[in-house]
Amino acid sequence: MKKTKFYSIHEKLGAKIVDFAGYQMPVQYSSIIAEHKTVRNSVGVFDVSHMGEIFIRGDRALQFVQHITVNDAAALTDGRVQYSAMCYPDGGIVDDLLVYKISDKEFLLVVNASNKDKDFAWMKENNNFGVKIDDESDEYSLLAVQGPDSQKTIQKICDKPLDMEYYHFKFARIAGVDMIVSRTGYTGELGYELYFKGDEAVAQKVWDALFEAGKEFGIQPVGLGARDSLRLEMGFCLYGNDIDQTTNTLEAGLGWITKLKKEDFICKDVLLKAKEEGLKRKLVPLISDEKAFPRHGYELSVDGKVVGHITSGTVSPILDKAIAMGYVDSQYCKEGNKINFVIRGKEVPAFITKLPFVNK
Repeated sequence: MKKTKFYSIHEKLGAKIVDFAGYQMPVQYSSIIAEHKTVRNSVGVFDVSHMGEIFIRGDRALQFVQHITVNDAAALTDGRVQYSAMCYPDGGIVDDLLVYKISDKEFLLVVNASNKDKDFAWMKENNNFGVKIDDESDEYSLLAVQGPDSQKTIQKICDKPLDMEYYHFKFARIAGVDMIVSRTGYTGELGYELYFKGDEAVAQKVWDALFEAGKEFGIQPVGLGARDSLRLEMGFCLYGNDIDQTTNTLEAGLGWITKLKKEDFICKDVLLKAKEEGLKRKLVPLISDEKAFPRHGYELSVDGKVVGHITSGTVSPILDKAIAMGYVDSQYCKEGNKINFVIRGKEVPAFITKLPFVNK
């Protein structure tokens, strides 16, 4: 198991550590609910250094990114970020990822921790463009600073104004350390990601500076547990739960990032055919007033008939209601339809709703 450069900090703070994607990571420090509410109400800091950073460099870097991703990277200007996905020839999802355009000849692809080796191999396998593909994941630390007070916290120790629009990034110095600073986030709140190199001493310096700057706002460290409940309240997909190699982007509700009009890309023909023939199932958001805990893998039913399964579920700390996402046969996918959670053999009534579950 690998450890991030913040591991000793997590230990000192008494974090509950779990094995995740080949790393020992903090799942919680105090309680998941308390950490969740900290991010919604003030500012929290996540160590997400286990994520993958893969750089694409070369004269045909843009053409390569266009070929392996479903979104239109040609629409990016320098300093912009794009949510996208890579797919297999059959339409199954290799991974969802962020595409950072540094220049026409250099892109940074940020991929999921559990997929980075597979993603790196997939990129190399499909490199018919003469580009250089560098996995620099082990060189980078990554902190996600999320919450309504995140900008005020970071601005105190940043040498440039944090006036970026959503899904933009810039190069800056925070606590005297050179960084890529982006404004994306996986919580639905105002938030920033800090990518930087350096040893444990550098990591400690940045951590301490952030927590000193955020003291007046009640800044707290936040673990992966709250990260999951926060993203689910927004209806953001999690690879391995809501999307994987058995799902395609259209049925997962990611048609908005799937640009079927752009030039040829891996799986374009398959997705065009799926759209023309009509989707057999769709990922839908479900909500219930019942005090029940919907979990990944539970069946979904209508009048005793199984019509789908839950991919992600929890009790929302903000709504205090059961929320879930799951794949449901297309004929049942209309908003407002009653779909039951099947929990230990009992049908618990839920309804298809709109995303996000929590309006921000």
